[in-house]
Amino acid sequence: MAVHSASEHVLAGLDPEQRSAVTAPAGPVCILAGAGTGKTRAITSRIAHRALSGEISPRHVLAVTFTARAAAEMRHRLTLLGAHGVQARTFHAAALRQVRYFAPRLLSGRAMPELLDSKVRLVTLAAARVGLRTDRAAARDLAGEIEWAKSSLVEPTDYVVAAARALRDTPHEPAKVAEVFTAYEQLKRSNGVIDFEDMLRAAVWGIEEHPDVGEQIRTQYRHFVVDEYQDVNPLQQRLLDAWLAGRNDLTVVGDASQTIYSFTGATSAYLVDFPRRHRNATVVRLVRDYRSTPQVVGLANAVISQARGTEARLRLELSGQRPPGPEPDLRIFTDEPAEANAVAARCRALIDAGTPAKEIAVLFRVNAQSEAYEKALTEAEVPYVVQGAERFFERTEVRQAMVALRAATRSIPGETPLPAAVVEALTAVGWAPDAPPAGGAARERWEALSALVQLSEEYAASPEVVPIGEAASVERPVTLTDFTEELARRAAQQHVPTVDGVTLASLHSAKGLEWDAVFLVGLAEGTMPTTYAKTVEQVEEERRLLYVGITRARQWLWLSYAAARSPGGRARRPSRFLPQLDRSGGTERASGGGTGPAAKRTERRRTQIVSCRICGATLLAGPDRKLGRCPTCPSDIDDELHERLREWRQRVAGAQKVPAYVVFTDATLIALAERRPERSEELIAIAGIGPRKLGLYGESVLALVGGAGVDDVCPEKTFEISS
Repeated sequence: MAVHSASEHVLAGLDPEQRSAVTAPAGPVCILAGAGTGKTRAITSRIAHRALSGEISPRHVLAVTFTARAAAEMRHRLTLLGAHGVQARTFHAAALRQVRYFAPRLLSGRAMPELLDSKVRLVTLAAARVGLRTDRAAARDLAGEIEWAKSSLVEPTDYVVAAARALRDTPHEPAKVAEVFTAYEQLKRSNGVIDFEDMLRAAVWGIEEHPDVGEQIRTQYRHFVVDEYQDVNPLQQRLLDAWLAGRNDLTVVGDASQTIYSFTGATSAYLVDFPRRHRNATVVRLVRDYRSTPQVVGLANAVISQARGTEARLRLELSGQRPPGPEPDLRIFTDEPAEANAVAARCRALIDAGTPAKEIAVLFRVNAQSEAYEKALTEAEVPYVVQGAERFFERTEVRQAMVALRAATRSIPGETPLPAAVVEALTAVGWAPDAPPAGGAARERWEALSALVQLSEEYAASPEVVPIGEAASVERPVTLTDFTEELARRAAQQHVPTVDGVTLASLHSAKGLEWDAVFLVGLAEGTMPTTYAKTVEQVEEERRLLYVGITRARQWLWLSYAAARSPGGRARRPSRFLPQLDRSGGTERASGGGTGPAAKRTERRRTQIVSCRICGATLLAGPDRKLGRCPTCPSDIDDELHERLREWRQRVAGAQKVPAYVVFTDATLIALAERRPERSEELIAIAGIGPRKLGLYGESVLALVGGAGVDDVCPEKTFEISS
């Protein structure tokens, strides 16, 4: 009864689709989960439900994902659900653990070779060996190309053909890259080292070529879960197949519309083909978006609805579950400095109005766009952090702080409240609990240490419960020693606390994150999509990248581009992925768009995004925008009014000797009969009715809506058309 109760508790609060995913029978299960639909909750609940019901043993489960952060989050949730002992790791961490364990058996007693942290040094030497002089950036590009090849199971001798088939934009002539690739492999062997792809291959080789190793691993791991399945590459799939060895207790979760890493070798083909590869697979679609407002969800649906290609076969139509919020904001600026200044000013306003800085993000296509926003945010006195520059616990100041905190456990009295103890200890590394210093690097350092203080406050709010008998317990305040142990655990799991600053990040590095307010900037042709996207497939991946950016926003969403890179520069067009929105709203002076002179001279046009008045989806087609609703949403048309409007239009058109649609289109008549405007302001708000038609027909239309008959408004009346 207790086991049944525990497993049923896991199901509490799940929506019907999540529940279907959690309770699906053993065997191949494919969960197609849109952004914000609770995929992590679904897969961890599935593992916990099966474990707590006695269907499986937690120690026989291997859950794999792509980042240490995601793996740590999965372990944390499984622990809260009571599913202890589940192994949740990245592909690389799981492979490394297995290769290290079996190395004596696989390598005839020899230790596992040293693992390279980075390919760049050896790639630089390999390039020199074949006559290429490279700087660090060029070496990184070559290293990336070698990683793509190895992840795609391409050998040096096959690289030229494989690169041509994949339409790779290679950093050098393909034949030269192949030479560097060959020399790199030779240098690795002569130095006795391996890279991360070698480690995955070693894990595959150990299972496939050593029956005893394969049997031991298969005995240990019997149930598999793969998160972000659209991001697997051929080498990772080969390892997964080796783990499975023909078994089918596999749950995968992914979203083809978030496939944005194909340049690294990742492919959504395995997700798209899952039902074909696993004939009896259960497929569940999660489409209820709990993250974003219906307005944000509607825009995301509108952007991805235009997608084409293989991934579009699994496109999901999301349904926003949150209360309505503000419409997304599309802004157009004369140049990039004006755009950056306006974004900084809006960030400042959001923070002043109560939005935490850490709940705001500025996302761009390429890292080179960051500089303008760092400068603008600094001038606006808005704190910021650059996402992905360095892992939190690897930062020099954080490592120094952890040493200082450990030392302070011996000098600060144990009864000192934890936050006060942390503040006292951090003074030893130069931190002071006052306003952050000026300057980007100094401020970033201050914010990093401030994040430790904030973390201590959160940790102190959860006192430890200590049992004192069979039926009693007592709360014990957490100590500085407890906190240092917690930091060490988080560092090991790469569980990074959020620094309290506006996040500056590339769209790629924003994947998996979310914020209350998101600014998507630089959305001009040549940047989004990038000029390097030349094939149809590459352009479609750029569209998916914008979709990922849109779905990071919970409440506020800003989309902008600059008509020129610099004041007076060459004009650019807006991104082809942006909806073709109504730009008839005029212009407004860029007051508050920044403090610099460029911002003060700038005029920006504000583009209104029209949403369905029923479901909140963004409306793109002209007829839909006139109606104010999606074509699939229910109509509340007044049929009698619609007939009177049609008769009135016919009389007016006859009097003017023009086709009926010149007066009002059919869509406009339906919009009038559905929306039934009572004032001129409501009438002109309907797309297709401008000031001219308001003057010509407004009085008659409002009278008809108010109940007047056609004979009442135009018994003998003629209508003059002004030139």
